[in-house]
Amino acid sequence: MSAETGTLYVVATPIGNLEDITLRALRVLKEVDYILAEDTRVTGKLLSHYEIKTPQKRYDAHTSERVHEAVLADLAAGQSVALVSDAGTPGVSDPGVLLISRARTAGAAVAAIPGPSAVTAAVSIAGLTGNQFSFLGFVPQKKGRETFIRELSEYEHPVVCFESTHRIVKLLAQLAAAYPHIKVQLGRELTKHFEELLEGTPAELLTILESTPEKQKGEFVVIISTANHLNLKEEAVQ
Repeated sequence: MSAETGTLYVVATPIGNLEDITLRALRVLKEVDYILAEDTRVTGKLLSHYEIKTPQKRYDAHTSERVHEAVLADLAAGQSVALVSDAGTPGVSDPGVLLISRARTAGAAVAAIPGPSAVTAAVSIAGLTGNQFSFLGFVPQKKGRETFIRELSEYEHPVVCFESTHRIVKLLAQLAAAYPHIKVQLGRELTKHFEELLEGTPAELLTILESTPEKQKGEFVVIISTANHLNLKEEAVQ
């Protein structure tokens, strides 16, 4: 891609099924000067599958200032760069947001190459009523976790968040203690062969995951509907 100034392409990649990638994304990945990948081994599998030979460079949460400056210099010199995450859309609960912000501040062109997103994939099959939901990113690991759980009661519409395989059981236990009657949906293995959306109270889902440990694997999209909790509070007041 030749131009007087380069472009940072924010490219969405599959969240599981390698077929979930757009023709435009494949073209961009082939034509850019290089690809910034969160994990070059993960992105390498995608590139190999589609016979894309574009070189990769590592870009993750630990990327140094020197690397940031080098990428910005390349963009200023007219090179085009693709930014990808391990799965889904970069910049959404993803370290790439820092580079995107800095590129925009520096005056570089930033182009969206939209595609897969775990958030919209889960919401699309959840059967939520109404037109609103709030996305809160990853549940805090330690600091702020109790505040996060407590503030869920303030939402009158569903909340969507991410949780890791290492903490999903802990989250369900915390939800069971704070909001025993709410509805929770867990999206796991989305777009893969064993895709499923589990639904129930926090305690019911906790029982499922503890009795079938293999269901604890992977990252989860968690949809928390607090409407039941709010209705119960209103009934108590009346």
